[in-house]
Amino acid sequence: MLWITGLIVAIGVLAVTALGLTTYGNARWAEATRTLVGRLEAARLPPTASVYDVRELEGLPAPVQRYFLTVLKDGQRIITAAIVEHTGTFNLSQTGEQWKPFTSQQRVVTRRPGFVWNGRIAMMPGIAVHVHDAYLAGEGILNPAVLGLFSLGDQHGNGELARGELVRFFAESAWYPTALLPSQGVCWDAVNDRSANATLVDGTLSVTMLFSFNDAGLIESARVDARGAIVGKMIVLTPWEGRFSDYQVRNGMRVPLTAEASWLSPQGRRPYWRGTIASLAYEFTDEPQGSSRSVSVLTTP
Repeated sequence: MLWITGLIVAIGVLAVTALGLTTYGNARWAEATRTLVGRLEAARLPPTASVYDVRELEGLPAPVQRYFLTVLKDGQRIITAAIVEHTGTFNLSQTGEQWKPFTSQQRVVTRRPGFVWNGRIAMMPGIAVHVHDAYLAGEGILNPAVLGLFSLGDQHGNGELARGELVRFFAESAWYPTALLPSQGVCWDAVNDRSANATLVDGTLSVTMLFSFNDAGLIESARVDARGAIVGKMIVLTPWEGRFSDYQVRNGMRVPLTAEASWLSPQGRRPYWRGTIASLAYEFTDEPQGSSRSVSVLTTP
């Protein structure tokens, strides 16, 4: 019977060790998140306008005018920052289907454009991968780490990594639609009656994205011909698309509550991220920093 006692003791030691690593990892990760958010806030710039004026739509492509007339009301205050919480699934496989549940919180600043995404992907019971995905003052950051301690590849820098993160910010502006206004630095060019190109410049980086609109005048998809996909230790330029749906009214604006991100490979469309907004809080012009108010809370698993 001694072997049973020994086994119980070993299991107990392993459980305590795992709990200790998890607790320590969570604390270290939280501190790293605070550091990134601090950098994000330090790069903030004052707003270029305080409210949306419908007159700034003059001369824009017809589908873009319909979009803003559908999602905003004249006099809407400009969004300066947001906190977005997601739940959803993430496909860990580049060739197959290995979907894992995740939860995340994302801090966004609209000017200077930037965000910090703090995600937690459940790999197996008791084991999670924490992920920082960020765009900070022109720098891209991607760092997944098991238990928040053991990095699977900490990548940061300028170039295509940073441009890829700016692509993400630009597409996700559907969640904070005043960021897409001309007064916020976005230039729109006509394509056809259902789509238009938009260009956003931040420092030395420039992104041009094709936005497509549905029958209701809402953004249905956002696409770029080349975004840097990380394959092993390489960055491979690949067409990318984000899709948006389930629009609802929040703070007088119509925003999508579900989204899907995909790589568009020669073999076909490969979704890798599917998420639902669990809560959404905005900061507006004429409000102090850090005053985000939750405007929507959905049931989360």
